[in-house]
Amino acid sequence: MNVTTLLLFAAGVVLLIVGAETLVRGASRLAAAAGISPLVIGLTVVAYGTSSPEMAVSVKSALAGQVDIALGNVVGSNIFNVLFILGVSALVAPLVVQAQLVRLDVPLMIGVSAVLFVLGLDGAINRPDGALLCAGFIGYTVFAIVQSRRESREIQDEYAQEFAARPGETRRWPIDGALIVVGLGLLVLGSRWLVDGAVVMARALRVSELIIGLTIVAAGTSLPEVATSLIAAVRGERDIAVGNVVGSNLFNILAVLGTSALAAPQALTVSAAALRFDIPVMLAVAVASLPIFFTGHLIARWEGALFLSYYAAYVLYLILDAVGHDALPAFSGVMLVFVLPLTVLTLAIGVARSLGRRRPAS
Repeated sequence: MNVTTLLLFAAGVVLLIVGAETLVRGASRLAAAAGISPLVIGLTVVAYGTSSPEMAVSVKSALAGQVDIALGNVVGSNIFNVLFILGVSALVAPLVVQAQLVRLDVPLMIGVSAVLFVLGLDGAINRPDGALLCAGFIGYTVFAIVQSRRESREIQDEYAQEFAARPGETRRWPIDGALIVVGLGLLVLGSRWLVDGAVVMARALRVSELIIGLTIVAAGTSLPEVATSLIAAVRGERDIAVGNVVGSNLFNILAVLGTSALAAPQALTVSAAALRFDIPVMLAVAVASLPIFFTGHLIARWEGALFLSYYAAYVLYLILDAVGHDALPAFSGVMLVFVLPLTVLTLAIGVARSLGRRRPAS
């Protein structure tokens, strides 16, 4: 691995970020000019646009036969989105969680993660599996648009402030169309450079492409979500910060992995390592987020710190496992015997207190 490889990888990440931003800006303005509500734009165009790097990288990897990067990118991005992005955003400002997320979107994220685990039990995600996931994506998008009409005025105003059309934007459709084309071109080129660089890095470091996909590639392709959620948290648009993460996770499994399975020359192989550890971790993270979202409909700063510490522990485990370090058994034992039970107990107490506050006095 040389300097050229690192520069190629870094340039790929930059092109993905710029391409996603350009694509989202052009598509959002065109949607606003077409009369689509700001809430729908935020829930669909922006949430899916910020996940366009994951789509570009996974589809390119699937076409090139690097299926571990295609799968690792999706699984790693979903873990990164919940633990890192929500963790950092909650440290910036405690995040308010709307009731719909608790009742519908987060349980749906859990269900979709479980579906991915079940589909991978036979060791592959084939074209019928991909068609099923894409059908689920279409159904979810239609439902999100219909459901948006029932949102409260407060949420509608929040999205309108961020995504509503500005004066004169309806007359800029040629420029917006050009932005979409340029954004797509940057995504294609950036994904090629990033994937090629990632493959070289994996070989040079003597680790699997799955590890690279789960960590470096996943973090790199998730940078648009990091920017979107952090900016929203700073501005006090907390529904956007949380909704962006949940919507992106659903998009990653349903649309990104579904499209990758349809586009790949052969079925996407699900390695035993991913099935044994990484996909269950993604599912566990989705399940663990529900009680945190449930306790007072608020992600507090200490819960954000908990998310970040778990992401650090997950990455550390992958590193120790990749190099076969002697500390791995001790590290795993500490996590299983002390940290995880303590976390479960803390969350259970939080849920119990939340239920107690909601119970009417007798």
